[in-house]
Amino acid sequence: MDLSYGPEYEAFRGEVADFLEKHGDQAPKGGNIKSQEVRDWQALLIEHGYAARTIPKEYGGYGAEPDILKGRIIAEEFARAQVNAGLGGQGISMLVPTLLEMGTEEQKREFIAPTIRGEILWCQGYSEPGAGSDLASLRTRAELDGDEWVVNGQKIWTSTAHIADWIFCLVRTEPDAPKHQGISFLLFRMDTPGIEVRPLVDMTGNANFNETFFTDVRVPKDQIVGARGQGWQVANSILGFERDSLGDPNAMLTRLNRLTELMQEETLDGQRIIDNPVFRDRLMQIQGRVMSLRFNEMRVLSDRLNGKSDARLARMIGKLQGTELRHDLEALAIDALGEIGIAYGNNPYLRDKGTWQYYYMFYLGLIIGGGTSQIQKNIISERGLGMPKEPKIEKK
Repeated sequence: MDLSYGPEYEAFRGEVADFLEKHGDQAPKGGNIKSQEVRDWQALLIEHGYAARTIPKEYGGYGAEPDILKGRIIAEEFARAQVNAGLGGQGISMLVPTLLEMGTEEQKREFIAPTIRGEILWCQGYSEPGAGSDLASLRTRAELDGDEWVVNGQKIWTSTAHIADWIFCLVRTEPDAPKHQGISFLLFRMDTPGIEVRPLVDMTGNANFNETFFTDVRVPKDQIVGARGQGWQVANSILGFERDSLGDPNAMLTRLNRLTELMQEETLDGQRIIDNPVFRDRLMQIQGRVMSLRFNEMRVLSDRLNGKSDARLARMIGKLQGTELRHDLEALAIDALGEIGIAYGNNPYLRDKGTWQYYYMFYLGLIIGGGTSQIQKNIISERGLGMPKEPKIEKK
């Protein structure tokens, strides 16, 4: 069996490697995601087809035809070089593909190009107190007043709300309809009067999440995606793309490559950590799981391109396995560092600016965020394996 990519794809790999050798030093090394440096790098990636590759040119993308193997090669080469692969986040990874599927032509032209260029940063208004795993129980409401929606309510765990320019938000517009049928999907600016954002400090010590309050927030009535009351269909499209991004195997590969280097650099009693059979065995297990996750991603992409309905379950598998795997990967790095692994904050002995400790805590949260592992397992077992649903206790 010949598992090589073939001459066409190897030539493409050479093009990507050549680009990284010439331009890799221009990639941002972190910092402010709204900086001009980040935007310039993103523009260069789009120009060469390494970001927004399949987004049509009329919406600001590169306009290439979908090609799973070329996408895989780009991810492999950027991971091998450990170079920033461009912007992601809720706008690019979740909203843009949803607008391509369900948005109006005006919405596509207004929002996609500035989003993929990093000119608009989005946050997601989904979870509420009392409406997390059971998202359809949300109570934030929007009432139509002439040409505007008037939004009142509260969201929680709103990632990046404190720096976002816009929000895509689920609201209840049909209070008398069944809960899954009375929801609409609105887009509006975060500087609209009546919005208050309160930061929530998470386990990393940073305020990545927020509480967001809406008091008589007025939104133009045409800033709705899909029909009124059909927001649940839009929400499910977004959730599918969210699961893809939370268990991103390409980011995982970059992190795995750095972990392997770290274990070659760190020593214990004069011996490299990677030469310790216990640690080497753990690394090989992580490598195998990353490989499995990357093959699952190819299955998701293939199913989507061919219109197969089981892509949703493969996405859930990716989210379930991806977030737990990423947490285990960061944990292995911390263990390999020994006593230095528990360093945090401004400790002078930190490795890689403390990112191992930061992401260890961050991905512990993402095992819960975007649908808990327990919820993912229930859906996979019931809808994928045909197992019976958990019995519901009748209310007295």
